[in-house]
Formats: sequence, structure tokens, C-alpha cells
Amino acid sequence: MINELSLLENVDSFLSFKLKEEMFAVEVEKVVEILEVPKITFIPKAPKYMKGVINLRGKVIPVIDAGLKFGLTPIDITIDSCIVIIELHDEDRELEFGILVDQVLEVFELGKEKLQASPSVDSDYNLDYIKGISKIDEEFVMVIDIDKAFSVGEIKLKTEPKAKSKAKAKTKK
Repeated sequence: MINELSLLENVDSFLSFKLKEEMFAVEVEKVVEILEVPKITFIPKAPKYMKGVINLRGKVIPVIDAGLKFGLTPIDITIDSCIVIIELHDEDRELEFGILVDQVLEVFELGKEKLQASPSVDSDYNLDYIKGISKIDEEFVMVIDIDKAFSVGEIKLKTEPKAKSKAKAKTKK
């Protein structure tokens, strides 16, 4: 029984998805749900990778184009496209946001010993966000470190900076 528990501690579950022709994955514990792509409302002057926002049961959820975020071309929304709702924790705050992906594939388990460190070679991807790489069947899967790839500050829709900048302008006069 103890041996079985120690084996389970060394295994993590991941949700895999496609961005263009590449396979990526995130830890299942960070995933809240998977949605078909609803109407996405555009946000003016948002960062290029911010696709917009959606209404999820009365909550405003920012949606990030994972293709753009990771240095690829924008996601072309098709029947296979999905939004993966992620929960991010930062100190005492938590935030839900969506990442738009080309296709959700499957949930798989992977032993920690099978996750290799990401190579330090030039690539189309920002490798700081990659927790590791593994091979599933004959295809490589890049495991994204959600906590490094996204921050609450970059996702949170802010209205405060304008107020602060006006306050600073008044104090300078």
C-alpha cells in the first residue's frame, strides 16, 4: 500500500491540446473547465494576445489567444477550437481566465521522471514558460508552467492605471 502511494505521488495528470501542429499540456489541477468557443467580446487597446472577454455564468472571463501568447500565429477559430478555463493563484488573489486553443486532445498521466527539462535552443516558443518536454507515442508534448506563463497582473482587466495617472498629473501641477 505504501509503495502504491509513493508511485501515485510521482505521477501528475495533464490536459493536452494543440496549438497549430504542436502538442502542449497543462496540469489538470489548474483547469476549471473546457468550453466550446462562445461569442468573444473585443477589448480595445488590450495586449495583442488578449482575444477579449466572455460571459461565463455572469462572470467576465478574459480570453487569451494561446497561439499569440506563445509566439505562434493567432488561433483561427474552427469547430475544434476550445477555451480552457484556468484558475491562477497569486498571493491572496485568484483569477479565472481562458486560453483559446486549436483543439483539446486528452487527459493523460505522466511520471515526473518522464518529464525532461526543456532544451536551451532557439525556438519559436518562449521556453521560460515550458516546465518540461515528454514524448507521448511518437509526438513530443511541451508542458506549460501556467504560473510562469501567466500572471494575475497581465490578465486582470485593469481600470486603475488611468485613475493613478490622472492623480499623478494633478499632483505635478
